[in-house]
Amino acid sequence: MNVQLNSISATRKNLVVTLDKSEVDTEHQAVVAEFAQQARLPGFRPGKAPAAMVVKRFGKEIAEEFKQKVVSKAYRSALEKEKLDVLNVVNVEPGKVEVGLSAAITITLDVRPDFTLPDYVGLPTEVASTDATDAEVDTIIEGLRSERAEFKPAARPAAKGDYVKLGYEGTVDGKPMAELAAGKEIYSKVPQTWEEVEGAHEGVIPGLGKQLTGVKTGDKKNVTVTFPADFAPVAALAGKTAVYAVEIQEVRERALPALDEAFFKANQVDDLAGLKTSVRSNLKLQKEHQNRAEQRRQVIDALAGKLDFAVPDSLVENETQGVLRQFIEENMRRGVPQEQFEKDKKELIENARKAAAKRVKVQLLLAKIAEAEKLTVTEKDIDAFIYREAMRTQQKPEKLVKVLSSDREQLRSVQQSIIFDKAVDFLVAKAKVSPTAPMAS
Repeated sequence: MNVQLNSISATRKNLVVTLDKSEVDTEHQAVVAEFAQQARLPGFRPGKAPAAMVVKRFGKEIAEEFKQKVVSKAYRSALEKEKLDVLNVVNVEPGKVEVGLSAAITITLDVRPDFTLPDYVGLPTEVASTDATDAEVDTIIEGLRSERAEFKPAARPAAKGDYVKLGYEGTVDGKPMAELAAGKEIYSKVPQTWEEVEGAHEGVIPGLGKQLTGVKTGDKKNVTVTFPADFAPVAALAGKTAVYAVEIQEVRERALPALDEAFFKANQVDDLAGLKTSVRSNLKLQKEHQNRAEQRRQVIDALAGKLDFAVPDSLVENETQGVLRQFIEENMRRGVPQEQFEKDKKELIENARKAAAKRVKVQLLLAKIAEAEKLTVTEKDIDAFIYREAMRTQQKPEKLVKVLSSDREQLRSVQQSIIFDKAVDFLVAKAKVSPTAPMAS
């Protein structure tokens, strides 16, 4: 057997493995013997049928198995000789594999890049204070009150924070908006809806709520709205200026519940002091969680910035598909239309590929750190993953165990994800921590 190693790039290799005819014939004889041992032919006891008859009867199956055996032998022998750390088999060209002839198999591989780990202990991170201010506590309590607020009819003009029931019909350049927003009636004509006056979160029509201050029940007015240039929900309205004929049907004011015994009981505390203590404690936990997430991001960015090396194309391609799918799903939930994706397809793919390349680079770094620090996946780690995933997906743990037991590839992916998490946790535990610099006033 002869093995020729060609380097296509730092991470892609080409192996040309040549087996002489005796090696090829030996593999064929072994396959025929295996079939003969199991063959059931009329007139012959199991395993006693002549090889020629077995070949005639199972010729197609033998040929397929024979080719697979030759390719597998070529692959195993080449890896043993060249000591390659293979990440992906990109392509296999078996060529002609026939009895009595030598065979040349060409295998294209992506291998793990060779790099020396940079210093990864003591990476710089910044964390914000986890102490909750009195103002933050008060804001949370006001939010809790708002969640239980009642909205009562108001005879006065609408003010900030009120809710207005109204109907509207829009036009663009004097033409009914329905022509531009076909199938999206909520942007063109609605007989009745509610809108918050100067609310923190805008309704469907951008800027409409900001123009309702001072309106009273029964008022009619025209409201001019200019849609953002990148308005995704209805691309045809992007950058357009619309005039909405608005009719006010009712004004309601927000009535917050009193800070009384009923309110405290609903929030599982005895009094205002207890509520503040509870809110302060929860805010501290939230800030600690945010700090932890921010530290994880910071150590990953710091690590990735310390070293530059080529990443395997096949891994980047696989990761790109995942990044792109995630991006599209997120934007579809936001209401971005399909035609917008098609319009931005080239840019989306390019950005997804850049993000994927960074992810792959970080994964390779984390894998090497895990190896250096002897981080492993334990049975306890797998159990914890199954428990979290069962809670997240509302599935029975037994079902997830069955899936992982029957799908080795998925199990390997889970193990890899756990190792990456452990490596990041290690980096955070060993990071240098500084307080976040106060913002300039």
